[in-house]
Amino acid sequence: MSIHGILGQQTNDYPTEYSPETLYPIARSMGRAAIGWQDDKLAVGIDWWQAFEVSWLNSQGISQVAMARLSIPASSPSIIESKSLKLYLNSLNFTEFASWQEVETLIAKDLSKCLQAQVQVELFALEDKNSRLLITQPDGVCIDNALADSSDKVLLSAHPDASLLKGSTIAATHSADSNSGQPYSFYCNLLRSNCPVTNQPDWGTLGVSISSSQVIDNASMLRYILSFRQHNGFHEQCVEQIFADLSQYYQPSALMVRAWYTRRGGIDINPCRVSDLSLLPQPSRLIRQ
Repeated sequence: MSIHGILGQQTNDYPTEYSPETLYPIARSMGRAAIGWQDDKLAVGIDWWQAFEVSWLNSQGISQVAMARLSIPASSPSIIESKSLKLYLNSLNFTEFASWQEVETLIAKDLSKCLQAQVQVELFALEDKNSRLLITQPDGVCIDNALADSSDKVLLSAHPDASLLKGSTIAATHSADSNSGQPYSFYCNLLRSNCPVTNQPDWGTLGVSISSSQVIDNASMLRYILSFRQHNGFHEQCVEQIFADLSQYYQPSALMVRAWYTRRGGIDINPCRVSDLSLLPQPSRLIRQ
């Protein structure tokens, strides 16, 4: 299977008829092989895709518009190629549906078939003030300025550098519970990586909740996150790399790593990996999305 179908290629004709064959899967195994960690531990979580250019026709031929959230289990054999999803959603623009539920059901069926996993789809009306697509704030402490008092220059790395975490693996204080460890919750708005196909920059906010017997130093953590700036990897692979690195360096009793990536082509991608499904947070949307 190729790393991409039409991603990075010029598209002259957008489909004007329902075209489920446009959807293109990318095997997760390729990204996970590069990480070189336990695939089963990287398969616990969800990828939330949020689409803001969803439209179809009602039975009167009037255009309908909505926002959508797709929930793709991390255990699925593949991820969906983002441009193929955009073209697929565009193919619904001139297709008539009797109800919103019919649209949700069809999208879920097509994606589930393509990805060989059960994908959930929710549509949200633009005027829905109770929508779970309302803008929220990430939990925890922001570490964006953790290096403000440092005189050391942060160098550009060609690849993510997990060795930067060594500065934060300090013996825990006695206040930490020896069984569960000290809980930490933080986020960083400076996550950047590159699309492995187009080399376009991907910006996002990283959120981490972790319990570890090691003391986590925010400055070292920020240096590690900044080492992704020139890394070529899909959103899901970047989050899984961070999850694997934190798991190996901190040996946490509990870990949740998630990212909210900014939108491209009307779609944003939000992977989340957890050490246990009980730690899975609610999906959400941040101010840059």
